[in-house]
Amino acid sequence: MRVLQINAVNKTGSTGRNVYEIVQYMNEHGDEGFVATAVAGGEEHEYVIGTQYDHKIHALLSRVTGYQACFSSCATKRLIRYIKQIKPDVVHINNVHSNYIHLSMLLGYLAEMDIATVVTLHDCWFYTGHCFHYTLIDCDKWKNGCNHCPQIHDGNASWFFDTSGQMWAKKKSAFEKIPRLAVVGVSDWITDEARQSFLQNAKIIQRVYNWVDIDIFHPVTREKIQEKKIQYQLKDKYIILGVASQWDEKKGFGKFLELSELLNEDEQIVLVGEVPENSVVPENITLIPKTESVEMLAEIYGMADVFVTFSKEESFGKVSAEALSCGTPVICYNATANPELVGKECGIVLNQDSMADVQMAIAMIRRKGKAFYAENCRSWARKQFAMDKCIEQYMDIYKRLIEMKKE
Repeated sequence: MRVLQINAVNKTGSTGRNVYEIVQYMNEHGDEGFVATAVAGGEEHEYVIGTQYDHKIHALLSRVTGYQACFSSCATKRLIRYIKQIKPDVVHINNVHSNYIHLSMLLGYLAEMDIATVVTLHDCWFYTGHCFHYTLIDCDKWKNGCNHCPQIHDGNASWFFDTSGQMWAKKKSAFEKIPRLAVVGVSDWITDEARQSFLQNAKIIQRVYNWVDIDIFHPVTREKIQEKKIQYQLKDKYIILGVASQWDEKKGFGKFLELSELLNEDEQIVLVGEVPENSVVPENITLIPKTESVEMLAEIYGMADVFVTFSKEESFGKVSAEALSCGTPVICYNATANPELVGKECGIVLNQDSMADVQMAIAMIRRKGKAFYAENCRSWARKQFAMDKCIEQYMDIYKRLIEMKKE
């Protein structure tokens, strides 16, 4: 079985680690995996789509015209030549809204050649006319046809034109022509949303959780916890952790600033990731730069006493799954995919956006102690998010699509 992954990045970031790990898994188990990516990762079995110049021109045209994933024609033609060369049984599409590919051209080729196609919904973009998420503005236009998009200037922003209606129609037309299409949601929440969209007629619609390498993300020893606390000058502190690639209001940066005003003297917030430029934070917030070292990140999760996420729009929430795998309980809102990630006695799911409730949840977890939650968190993560189990679900989907052609 030969499968080509297409994604904006390879090996870095959440989606990049996913595609890299699928390819590694396949090549170690007797199949053949390849990656086509916009950003070179220097890995084997990798094809780089376009150049940085191509991507910048694409980004500019996208913002001027409002059309997304509608440029990079030459780079996409070269990608199609590469597909013809390696002859994959399945093409697995991940993040393609990063200004590097002509989506309709790619999907048109896959439809014409009847190449089995898997689309993973890491966010909602594949079935909307523009946005990545829509719950905070309570929009359901994506169900019947986008127009007058209230978020047209957000995300991959359009400077002048609202083309959300045309983009929605382009995507619908292109996906409906693919004979063997599988739509994979990374949570029950987004999978159920997809069933209400124009993707509902796909041959397969299934949830496969994003996974965690539980051999890397695991609880650490007391000695290691003390070592890390000394390293970050956090000795004798109760640590409240937040992790994001890029902190902004949607990820809850402002909420952590609010929370910092309510903490006890021995409580400390630790935020991993890039914060807004020129941010000023109080002394009870420790900032740790974004890291691509999963081993370092796992140690930070293990050092923390509780993990808090204020995000209300999550297709999955990999940072929460990683925290749980490290034995650290999670506090989250009852919104989008957040609550389904937190198993029984693995943390607290909050129904109201109240900082007082967050403070009480932290106090409750502190009173019971991390040890009360740790084994439940680890067991739940092993059951739901173990890498081999989740990747095998993709292998099954690939095989089912391939079998459909024989029928």
